[in-house]
Amino acid sequence: MTASSTSSNNGLGTQLSYLLTLSRPRFWLYLAGPVLVGVAYAADAVGDLLAPAAIALFVYFLVPANVFLYGVNDVYDREIDAANPKKERREARYRGQRIVPVAVVACALLGLALVPLLPAAAWPWIAVFLVLGAAYSAPPVRFKTTPLFDSISNGLYIAPGAAAYAAVAGTQPPILAVLGGWLWAMGMHTFSAIPDIEPDRETGIRTTATVLGERRTYAYCAGCWLASAVAFAAVDVRLGALMLVYPGLVAAIVASSVAVDRAYWWFPAINTVVGAALTMGGLWRLI
Repeated sequence: MTASSTSSNNGLGTQLSYLLTLSRPRFWLYLAGPVLVGVAYAADAVGDLLAPAAIALFVYFLVPANVFLYGVNDVYDREIDAANPKKERREARYRGQRIVPVAVVACALLGLALVPLLPAAAWPWIAVFLVLGAAYSAPPVRFKTTPLFDSISNGLYIAPGAAAYAAVAGTQPPILAVLGGWLWAMGMHTFSAIPDIEPDRETGIRTTATVLGERRTYAYCAGCWLASAVAFAAVDVRLGALMLVYPGLVAAIVASSVAVDRAYWWFPAINTVVGAALTMGGLWRLI
């Protein structure tokens, strides 16, 4: 192997490693997890769990969708992220690498390529994800800089689950389940913005969290999560009881001396456990 080919391979390896970090592996299940939940509740038989559409959606929302979502975010947050300490430790800092916009476009096109493989009932949810995923960070809309709309637009995280349900069942998911999931996503997004309050204020960014301040943002998140639990309880009281863990966590964090930027990193594990419980509840029907 020549020196030039070795350098090329090393460069490609570095770029792929960067894209992997950019995709936030710790948060992969935030998009892929809802696919599992949606499939579990849509399935009428064990064979439905391995339907080609379900597998394709899980693979897409596990990695490519995260590259798309966070790639758009990092490109348009370049100046803001220069003052964000999270980019020095757990996340990648975008510095104009050309591979990022190329990867973002490729992953968006891959999402569109799924459409012919899915029932028509799932198409609106693919559109919801791609449109809100771009509009959240990209101008001219850039929902993330508009208080309240930054929170509402993060309902995009339940789109994968709704798409999976529609793909397997051939019908739309229960409206109250969609509402409960959307409210959960609103609370989760706004909670994740609490550690960014000071960096965002320093750079002049207005979000729901910067407008409310830390204490009132806790109350807002608890309200979203309590409303989510009520909506899920209307579908099944056991689902509502499970979702009460989130307002309970807010109360525990506020009552303790735990720093929010530390508690923030607990939630991927907490969400994985809750998501697993939701999925197992759906699978129980098939046994």
